[in-house]
Amino acid sequence: MKELVRELMHPGLITCRTDTTLGQVALILTQQHVHALIVTDRDSRPVGILSDFDLLAGEWLSTDASSLDAMRKMTAGEMMTSPVDTIDAGEEACAAAERMRRDGFHRLLVTERGKAVGVVSISDFVASLAAQAPSQREKVADVMSRAILACREETPVPAIARTMTEAHFRSVIVLDAAGRTKGVVSGWDLLACCEDESCAGKTASQIMHAPLTIRPDATLREAADRMIEHHYHRLVVIDPERPESVPLGVISSYDIVNEMARPGSPWLA
Repeated sequence: MKELVRELMHPGLITCRTDTTLGQVALILTQQHVHALIVTDRDSRPVGILSDFDLLAGEWLSTDASSLDAMRKMTAGEMMTSPVDTIDAGEEACAAAERMRRDGFHRLLVTERGKAVGVVSISDFVASLAAQAPSQREKVADVMSRAILACREETPVPAIARTMTEAHFRSVIVLDAAGRTKGVVSGWDLLACCEDESCAGKTASQIMHAPLTIRPDATLREAADRMIEHHYHRLVVIDPERPESVPLGVISSYDIVNEMARPGSPWLA
């Protein structure tokens, strides 16, 4: 991958102020269809970053009224990660991919001449892969995660949020009693619970979204195209001969970026 960071990044910043409430943060994330906001001070200088996953770690789904009240009053400045990890727009994209893979970052703030000019995220690498990777590259089965986090349809929402946070997973596969895939619960689904007190009493089947599936023999380009088309960060990998059976695994945008950044990868040539 010979591109520079500036060629992959999303120019401009989607921001919130440090005094923005977390409920407002959830609303902005949903309206803008992004996974994180850059938090700025009164002079519009970036001072931190706040992601949807950060919100999941809070007490939004708590049945304790005092904890929920505290969360409603908490601001972006109190929950953000600071300082923001940055990379220069003139760096090679492979350097950004390596840093993200090594340090577990989902995005980096892009700077040029000391000024913030955009953000480069895993999704940007997926889009680049879809545009450039020849179809004969490695298959979904070669890079997918074969271990999945799963729950039953009747699993309570608070239990799902707690398990996702503890296991550092961004989604849970919802299975019925026979092991068939019925849906997926992601951070986006849980964001809707941030301002809905009744959500704590709901189950997986009530908040899940329909799964988007792919075959294990599909190419990585096919997987990337499917993610981009539907704005999904992960696909459920199914056995085409037994589509109703327990999934074979999950492939995420991060799995693809990790493959791009590994030593010997054709995308680093």
